[in-house]
Amino acid sequence: MSDVTMATHNFRAARDTLLDLRESHRDATRAFHWPELGARFNWAVDWFDVIAENNDRPALIIVEQDGTRTSRTFAEMSERSDQVAHWMAAQGIGRGDGVLLMLGNQLELWESMLAVMKLGAVIMPTTPALGPADLTDRVERGGAQHVVVAAHDANKFDDVPGDYTRIAVGEPVAGWLDFADSHNALPGAREHPGTAPDDRLLLYFTSGTTSKPKLVEHTQASYPVGHLSTMYWLGLRPGDVHLNISSPGWAKHAWSCFFAPWIAEATIFVHNYGRFDPEALLTQIRSNEVSTFCAPPTVWRMLIKADLSGGPGGLREVIAAGEPLNPEVVEQVRSVWGLTLRDGFGQTETTAQIGNTPGSKVKPGSMGRPLPGVPVVLVDPVSGEPGDEGEICLDLSSRPLPLMTGYQGDPERDAEATAGGYYHTGDLASRDEDGYITYVGRADDVFKASDYKVSPFELESVLVEHPAVLEAAVVPAPDELRMAVPKAYVSLAPGYEATADTAREILRHAREHLAPFLRVRRLEFAELPKTISGKIRRVELREREREQGTRTDQQTEWRDEQFPEIRT
Repeated sequence: MSDVTMATHNFRAARDTLLDLRESHRDATRAFHWPELGARFNWAVDWFDVIAENNDRPALIIVEQDGTRTSRTFAEMSERSDQVAHWMAAQGIGRGDGVLLMLGNQLELWESMLAVMKLGAVIMPTTPALGPADLTDRVERGGAQHVVVAAHDANKFDDVPGDYTRIAVGEPVAGWLDFADSHNALPGAREHPGTAPDDRLLLYFTSGTTSKPKLVEHTQASYPVGHLSTMYWLGLRPGDVHLNISSPGWAKHAWSCFFAPWIAEATIFVHNYGRFDPEALLTQIRSNEVSTFCAPPTVWRMLIKADLSGGPGGLREVIAAGEPLNPEVVEQVRSVWGLTLRDGFGQTETTAQIGNTPGSKVKPGSMGRPLPGVPVVLVDPVSGEPGDEGEICLDLSSRPLPLMTGYQGDPERDAEATAGGYYHTGDLASRDEDGYITYVGRADDVFKASDYKVSPFELESVLVEHPAVLEAAVVPAPDELRMAVPKAYVSLAPGYEATADTAREILRHAREHLAPFLRVRRLEFAELPKTISGKIRRVELREREREQGTRTDQQTEWRDEQFPEIRT
């Protein structure tokens, strides 16, 4: 058996094990093993092209805000990506080259992803939201030799130095190659690029919630094969129509808008909107027979405040990812739709690590159990020993396949991340007697108030239960008596105003539902600062509090002592 045939056969066998045992976490964990791939592997050739041969089922459907619809079958995607790869090769893109892709949710993004893979080149997914300064950093640190960019964003590269090939998608741009010319390239399958499983495939910049974005390196195996765990967590099956709310350029887009659905032989469905509209999204879900739907908790919080009475349509699986999921959101979805909203945990540095899986009991507040093939342990930050509380880590005694090779160009950060024989996520959690893991918070976000340890997530989960609260972020605020007290920054739901009455009722709600030592004692209405990928930057709020010190003015902040009626 040749290496290519063996790789395809073993990959399919591993996938089918997870499909067959998709509703038995225990059996899947026992039976699953990462597949042996042999000396060479290229997911686009060894998997996608194989399942795409003579396959007229839709691989990708994109519906624009105006209703315009683009659909391509698996066979069409395979053939077209071959043609794009031929054209890119003629423009000088070759094996090992860094290719920065900065495209929106458009057909050319998926064509280019597959084509770059087939060339054995290295993909650098990049969000279109970046400006010239961030792009300069990515081109320089990532070593981009070619860029493929939507034409309307080409001007952002006017001040980005470097001798890189410029390819524009859309209207012709002076001085740039025109992606449309790829339609004139000769068709025909590409030969296998000869990539090995440990060759580079992806370079991702993290979203930078607490520091400068890190540059994460993944291989031909770590994401394409590692996302078997993500497929299992999502509950995908062949023939499903999967909708994921995520922006191109970030790891979650590759998780659920590329690898996991096509590993399952499911259809990727994209609703391409400019401004989020809950009602429009629900209409698309119902009218397009979407069977599996994944979205960030922020989207779910917006949806439950919309009208869900029209039902879930054909949805079978509903999933949340990106940030911790508040129990209140799970209960609201269950009560209206009768579906269990499941969440999980993973990072740009890995695929899905922990999850509430299909068919498993979901415990309120828990993000589930370690996924098949992922050696999750909780390590005490002080002793360095594994236990039932501590930092979420991966055991490196046998290096997990889905784990990145490292942070490119940053050996110190690499050493820190893998100290003591574990890969350290920087997230804290606890585990119960059944193996269910409950998220506590980022190690940087947990703080002490009156000598009690405070998990912001626990307080935020209570706050978002109040109908006025759309989103909340809790940080320590300096206090002369207690050193620090919990303060909530709150983004209001539509229809509520930032008044004393609103502040009083939210603080009353927190007081009634939290232990005295966890009580939210200050509140400020604000637009929450977020990373470009949409994650809340609590580090920015903490810094704001440090700069303001122990102020006593009441210009923008409400304190519980202002409302003696709720303190009795």
